[in-house]
Amino acid sequence: MGRMSADVSIRPVSLDDAGELLTLRRAAFVTEAQVYGDPSIPPLTQTLSQLRADLVAEGVITLGAWSGHRLVGSIRVLLEGTKATLGRLAVAPDLQGRGIGTQLLFAVLPHLPEGTEEIWVFTGQDSVQNLAMYAKHGYEHQYDRTAGDLTYAYLRRILGDHEVGDNAKA
Repeated sequence: MGRMSADVSIRPVSLDDAGELLTLRRAAFVTEAQVYGDPSIPPLTQTLSQLRADLVAEGVITLGAWSGHRLVGSIRVLLEGTKATLGRLAVAPDLQGRGIGTQLLFAVLPHLPEGTEEIWVFTGQDSVQNLAMYAKHGYEHQYDRTAGDLTYAYLRRILGDHEVGDNAKA
């Protein structure tokens, strides 16, 4: 294992993990909030009960990356018809830059239902690291949308037939 790659196991986040996920997201997004000078971005204002409701919501998959017993990363997937939208990508601040975000991006694919044709991601327009990571993995910038004081960049990747549903037979 090189310094660049963290050894993590990735699986869906359960309700039992909700408190840990809330803590992880807050830690990860505080840096984001500092970039934007906005402490009220949605990942920082979501309550534990809202997060728990989201974890069991229809059409939502939340994956976590664990290093031993510690939750070190997560990503949220919203499924709508042939489209999947990724958001809330969070990596523990002390482990950022080691490929955990990339591993989470790839881990999403087997969880997508067959027939998923495109993956969208959105991230803050100024989140240079995230934008670079998405671009590197074939996501193309489509448009920007402003919500409140923040501008989000929306990127899209069209999927090939062979890319989804490999072990979504559950």
